[in-house]
Amino acid sequence: MSVRGCKVTGVSSSIPPHSDTGETTETTQATDTTTSTAGGRRRFRTVVVGLLPVVALAALLAIPTIPGTDVNLTVPFAAEGEGPTYDTLGEVNGTPVVDITGTDAELDDDLADSEGQLNMTTVAVRTKLSLAETMKRWLGSDDTIVPVEQVIPSDSTPEEVARRNAAAFAASESNATVAAMGYLDRPLETTVYEIADDAPAAGALRENDVITAVDDTDVTLPAEVADAVAEHAPGDDVELTVRRGQDEVTESVTLGEVPEELRTNSAATAAEDAGESDRAYLGVTMVAQPAGDLKVRYNLKDIGGPSAGLMFSLAVVDKLSPGDISGGKFVAGTGTISADGSVGPIGGITHKIAAAQHAGAEVFLVPSGNCSEATGRSYDGDIDLLSVDSLDGAVDAMEKYNNGGDAPTCG
Repeated sequence: MSVRGCKVTGVSSSIPPHSDTGETTETTQATDTTTSTAGGRRRFRTVVVGLLPVVALAALLAIPTIPGTDVNLTVPFAAEGEGPTYDTLGEVNGTPVVDITGTDAELDDDLADSEGQLNMTTVAVRTKLSLAETMKRWLGSDDTIVPVEQVIPSDSTPEEVARRNAAAFAASESNATVAAMGYLDRPLETTVYEIADDAPAAGALRENDVITAVDDTDVTLPAEVADAVAEHAPGDDVELTVRRGQDEVTESVTLGEVPEELRTNSAATAAEDAGESDRAYLGVTMVAQPAGDLKVRYNLKDIGGPSAGLMFSLAVVDKLSPGDISGGKFVAGTGTISADGSVGPIGGITHKIAAAQHAGAEVFLVPSGNCSEATGRSYDGDIDLLSVDSLDGAVDAMEKYNNGGDAPTCG
C-alpha cells in the first residue's frame, strides 16, 4: 500500500549505499541527548519555581514582622529557660549586690567576708518569638513553651507587667530586710523608695524620706502606712510626719484615686506600694529599713518578681552576723519571703536549679512547696536540694548541711 510503500522508501533513501548503521545510531543518540537536556532544564525551572513560595514562607516564619510593614508574625507563646544567677554576697559591675552601711563599729570587728556564695536565681523569659524560633527552642533546648498570656495577661500591656514585676521586686527587698531584722532582733523604720509619676505625694515627699507618723499615729512598717492611708477616701487630706536628713517635717497630701492599671495589682499591695488601696492612693513605694544609721540597699537592676526574697534576706543575715551561712560552699536558692520570714513557692524552679547547677552550685535551697516539681526531672550533675519554708529554717538547714547533720531535703 502507498502508505507502507512511502514508509519503506523513505527509510531506504535516508541510508547511503555504503554507510554503516553506527552513524544512524549515533545521530539518534544525539537527538535523544538534546531532548533530555531540554527536559531537564524544564524540570529544574519547575522545581525552582515550586520552591520559591516554600522558601518565602520559611523566611516569613523566621521573622517577627513582614519587612516594611506592621504585620505581626509572632506566635502566641513564650519560652521560659535558664536565667543568670547573682551572688548576693558579691558584686555586679563593681557595686555590692547587697550593700550594708552604718554598721556598729564594734560589730564590724566581729564580721568577716563569707568564703562561699549565696546566689539568687532567675528565669529567662522570651516573647515575640517567630514560629521557627519557637520550634527551635522546643526541640533543641530545655526551655518550657507556655502561652504568652501566662507572661503578659491579655488585659495588660508589657509596660504594666514590667511595673508590677518591679513593684514585686521592691516588695521582696523590703520583706527581705524586715525578715532579716526580725531574725537579728533589730528595729525598723519605713523609707520612701520611689515616687510615681503624677503621684499625689509628688512635691510633698522625697525619696529617702523616713515616714514616722500618719495623722499623728506613729508607724514603723510600710504595711502600717498603707493601712492608715486605706482609712481615707480619694480627695481626703492626710498629714505625714517624715524625717528628712536631720530635720522632722510634716507634709499635707491630698489623696487621689488608684490608677486603673493598679486596681488588680496584688503585687503592688504586697509591695505596700503607696497605700494603693481601692479607696485612696498616695503614689509612693515604701520599703522597710533598719532604724538608725544602718542602711540596706539592693543594687540589682532590670530584674522583676518576688522570688529573690529568701536569698536577699540570707545575705543580710550573713553580712550582719559572725560566721558564714554558706560554710564556704556555692549555695544557690530561690523563694518569696514575707515580713515574718515565711518562704513561699515560685515559678520556673527546674530552670533555676539547672542554671545554678551549670554555674557550679553544690546545694540549692528549694521552697518546700516546690519540692515535688524540683525532683520531677534530672539535672546534668550532682546538686543537693534542701527543703525550706522559713528564713529560720533556711539558716538551720544550712548549719546542719555544713556540719554533716540531717538537713531537710526534697524527696
